[in-house]
Amino acid sequence: MAMPLYPIGVVAELLGTTDQTLRLYEKHGLIKPARRNKNRYYSENDIKWLRCLRELIHVKKISIEGIKKLLDYAPCWEITECAKDRRERCSAYIDRSKPCWELNRLICNRETGKICEDCIVYISKKQKMKK
Repeated sequence: MAMPLYPIGVVAELLGTTDQTLRLYEKHGLIKPARRNKNRYYSENDIKWLRCLRELIHVKKISIEGIKKLLDYAPCWEITECAKDRRERCSAYIDRSKPCWELNRLICNRETGKICEDCIVYISKKQKMKK
């Protein structure tokens, strides 16, 4: 499990961006940092994902809305880059008839340390359903 250690200012500096940009990504459901005492903290995995987002936006020229649409169509194991052995044990990979969070996700939860409500796949899909 990747522990959220880095405050928003440190992450913004690491990525060469601003706190406001990171908050914008959060507002759009692209990242959900851990919260402690109203402060945001990011894990190594969060930082990897943010680097990927920045590349999609600035190098590949994909808009935030475009990224959200891509997330809607990609299966969770591709978004989270699950290892093949983990993916093959995953209920969402075995039964593709329902969203991953509606299936038994014990393997994913145990290995990532995240609950579905904190997963980028869940957040993205739930926000789409609200529209």
